[in-house]
Amino acid sequence: MPDTITAGNILVEKGIRLPKSLQDQSEPNSNGWAAVKGARSAFVQAIQEAGWSFFFMAGEIKTTVFGFDREKALHAALKRLMADAKSQHCNSIEITQILDKSLWRVPYVSVSAHARHLQKGMCFSG
Repeated sequence: MPDTITAGNILVEKGIRLPKSLQDQSEPNSNGWAAVKGARSAFVQAIQEAGWSFFFMAGEIKTTVFGFDREKALHAALKRLMADAKSQHCNSIEITQILDKSLWRVPYVSVSAHARHLQKGMCFSG
């Protein structure tokens, strides 16, 4: 997982076929997912130029994880969101918001995202 996950980051499942122009555009992690490098707009443009689709699933997915170690809490939250996306037959997520807060002096991370699906062609086949 990259050190700085922020709103707008896209995470894709490792091992999915990508257009040739994007095969070196992801940063792998140990969870079976990889963060897309560079600007979101360049990623989406490369997908479109290759004739692929990047489906956007309506309905935000959210999770909250309590913990004093922010990185571990964020890691756990992303893992939950990725599992939720996979249950929707999607192979990627787009982070929409990350909030660091505390409740009764116990810190927590709340992360929101949209499930996305990257594939060759125009008909969803998740």
